[in-house]
Amino acid sequence: MLEAVLFDMDGVLIDSEPWHLKANRELCAELGFQLRMEEYLDFIGKSASEKWTYFKTKYHLEPTVPELVARENRKNIQMIPDDGEGLVPGVLPLLQSLQEKGVRCGVASSSPLAYINAVLEKYKLFPFFQAVVTGEEMAKGKPAPDIFLHTAKLLGAQPEHCVVIEDSEHGVKAAKAGGMKCIGFKNKNSGEQDLSPADLIVDSLAEVSVRSLELLFHD
Repeated sequence: MLEAVLFDMDGVLIDSEPWHLKANRELCAELGFQLRMEEYLDFIGKSASEKWTYFKTKYHLEPTVPELVARENRKNIQMIPDDGEGLVPGVLPLLQSLQEKGVRCGVASSSPLAYINAVLEKYKLFPFFQAVVTGEEMAKGKPAPDIFLHTAKLLGAQPEHCVVIEDSEHGVKAAKAGGMKCIGFKNKNSGEQDLSPADLIVDSLAEVSVRSLELLFHD
């Protein structure tokens, strides 16, 4: 039985990886080192704090981790495209269908809350969600299931009756670790992510409907 749908944000609600990559490259250059793609891709789905803790240690950076996160956050917010151009194709009709059917929805993103709120405000998405959770509040980030379990609790839904929509390997692992159904979205801008543990893998969110979500609970 479908009770709730939990959305990752970056790469699922918004096609943000191209501007995130640009923001990270700019900030790394300002800090005096070159961003390596293999390292950057490994942090997709993880929190900014985890990423900047790693880079601070490796490159002996002077700013604190919160300062580095804040600097990246400001760049990301400045780069959010206008007029809905950053929305992933197919996500708005899906959200509208879920709202019409009365299915509860939540955002469970590793991004900082200020950035999440900026995106939801920019694209007028707040009315579609009954819970918004940032991984920065969790003791353990993805691939641990904490963020999804907490979001489900806020929505009043049982984990086994939730579907998570994710574009990252870490996110899919977190969803399955939480006992939830998972749709893996193959966003070409998210790199070569291993989504194989997902219950269903799609190339477009236009392939996802309320009915296809309900069918995940049928053998």
